[in-house]
This record gives sequence, structure tokens and C-alpha cells, in this order.
Amino acid sequence: MLENYAQIKYIYMLISVITATFNSKEFIHILANSLQSQSDHDFEWVVADGGSSDGTIEVLKDYPQLNIQIVQRSDFGIYDAINGAIKKCKGMYYVVAGSDDYFYPDAIANFKREISSSHADMVTSRLKFCGVERGVLGGNPAVNRQFAFVSGHAVSTAFRTALHEKFGYYSNKFPIAADQDFILKVAHSGASIHRADFVSGSFEPGGVSGRDFLGTLTESFRIQVKYHNKFQQMVLFFYKVLRYYRTWR
Repeated sequence: MLENYAQIKYIYMLISVITATFNSKEFIHILANSLQSQSDHDFEWVVADGGSSDGTIEVLKDYPQLNIQIVQRSDFGIYDAINGAIKKCKGMYYVVAGSDDYFYPDAIANFKREISSSHADMVTSRLKFCGVERGVLGGNPAVNRQFAFVSGHAVSTAFRTALHEKFGYYSNKFPIAADQDFILKVAHSGASIHRADFVSGSFEPGGVSGRDFLGTLTESFRIQVKYHNKFQQMVLFFYKVLRYYRTWR
């Protein structure tokens, strides 16, 4: 009886944490320690590793108490890796986290509480970004993009895994901002989004989107014109380019 209960509980696990890694040995302990410190340990951590050679996988072996599933395969970037992890995860919901991101101790418990009470397709919390707490911007998504609906993609938002069965996975057409495309697609299709009043953790902008401003801006523009007025988006795009030029010239 207890064995059957354990199997059912595992099959219907509520939360999966998903991380894409590649030579992340220097930082992965930050995320691992925060997961180890969770007040609720009933979750799995799916690590999609793209062939690390620096000992990233060996570091994970130092955390035997965590329910870690390692998916090792070649990938075509972070979102391809995340897609592979989503297909392997057992959680009804998942939260993405980078190797150097950090969850506060009650993050998993708080996500579970809010998911259970709201039954929403996406549950988005507040988060610390560069040391500053922020939540959902709200307003017009034509201007505020995905942040009109969520506070962020990584760390702060739990997604119903089954959304990908209806809307597809993160697009390989947008290697920098596929999360923006997916969130806007789902939100504009009427998915339910619940704003939760807790801070889930800290997000560090060390990825490609933080390093390649013009590349990110261009890709974001391509996504925005899929969902909003093209002329308006062109005006906003050139305004942002001009502001960037004035800042860095």
C-alpha cells in the first residue's frame, strides 16, 4: 500500500525545477545549495547538460539528498536544452532556473500552495533582480512585452507542463528570447495567470540576453511584431536603439 502511494506521489509530482548547464561548475553550487535548503523537498531537479567537461556533473554528485535527473545530450542552445528537460520531467508544473540563480527556502512550498489554490496555468511570484525586488509590470504587453504578464521567466514563474502539448515548445527560431515568444503566445491565447505575493528567489542576468543587448533587442522586436501592431513596434524599436546609442557612444 505504501509502495503504491509512493509511486502515485512520484508520478504526479507537482513541481520540477529545470536547469540547462554547460561547463557550469563555478556556479552550479549556488543553485544546488538553495534547493538543498528548501523547506519542502518533494520536487525533482532536471539538469539538461550539453556536454560539460569542467566537472559540472561531478559537483551534482555532492547532493545525493536531492532528487536529481541528469539529461546529457548535445543541444542547440539553452532553449533546446530546456525543451529536452521538459520532455523528461515528471512535474505537473516546472520552474526554470539558471546555474547561478537562487531560490529562497520556502520557494517550492510557496509555489505549491499558490498552484493548489489557484489551479492557474502559470503562477508568477516576485523576485530579486540585480538586488532589486520586482513583480509583474502589468500594463500594455505591446510595450512591456512578457513582463505585462509575469515578473520573469526563470526562478519566478511556474508553468503548467501540459501547456507545451497545446502550444508547442520553446521555438528554436529565437535562441535568445524564446521565453518571450512562448509567454506571449500562451497569454494571448487566454491561459490563466496567477500573481502570487511572495518572493521566490534571486535571478542573475548572466545569460546571452544580458550580454548581447542589440541581439536581444532585435529578436524581441521580431517576437513583438507577431502579436502587436507592426508600426508601433518599429517606433519602439528605433527609440530603444537610439537610447542605446546615446548611452554607449
